[in-house]
Amino acid sequence: MVTTRSAIYSPITLHGRRLVLRTMNEQDYPAWHEVRTRGRDWLLKWEPRSAHASHLAEDHRSFVSRCAIRERERQIGTGFGFGIFADGRFVGEITLSSIQRGPLQSAYIGYWIDEAVAGQGLMPEAVVTMLQYAFESLRLHRVEINIIPRNAPSRRVVEKLGLRFEGISERYLEIDGAWEDHARYAITAEEWSDRAPELVTDWLIPQHH
Repeated sequence: MVTTRSAIYSPITLHGRRLVLRTMNEQDYPAWHEVRTRGRDWLLKWEPRSAHASHLAEDHRSFVSRCAIRERERQIGTGFGFGIFADGRFVGEITLSSIQRGPLQSAYIGYWIDEAVAGQGLMPEAVVTMLQYAFESLRLHRVEINIIPRNAPSRRVVEKLGLRFEGISERYLEIDGAWEDHARYAITAEEWSDRAPELVTDWLIPQHH
């Protein structure tokens, strides 16, 4: 079978109520860089980074390389990264990463959003869109979201959705140079099946007034 370059790089697009989640490419760099630069103080304190590593590189070449890595992950089925777009404007990112098949059938969701639009219910909508994709298209069995306990805005996202709190994982991930505890939230395919009608209605289906 001959695979064309256009087939390899065909974007995936998922639709929420107000949002579009789309795999990113080089053309997204200016908008991504503007949001990252403006929101540096809002974002960096929550991001995985060892004590000896620099922060996420934000130059053009590094962004293009990261898009290519995400594309390879997508091709082999280990991860999916999406830009979040509201009214056509880039406002954040959401990832489904470390996808395990076999007896686990699990993955992790991570996300960040532009401080300028935080608190408007956009991220819960993005998470429900991603959960629908994870369970109904990828047929995963379990999805986890791990959050630093003091990151109140991020915890509000999962609490709005009523995701199950499983406990605290001590010194779970190195964040901004320190090993941080994380609050662990999860949802299984069985829970999704039970709750999908409510979550999809509340967050994804257009409201008619």
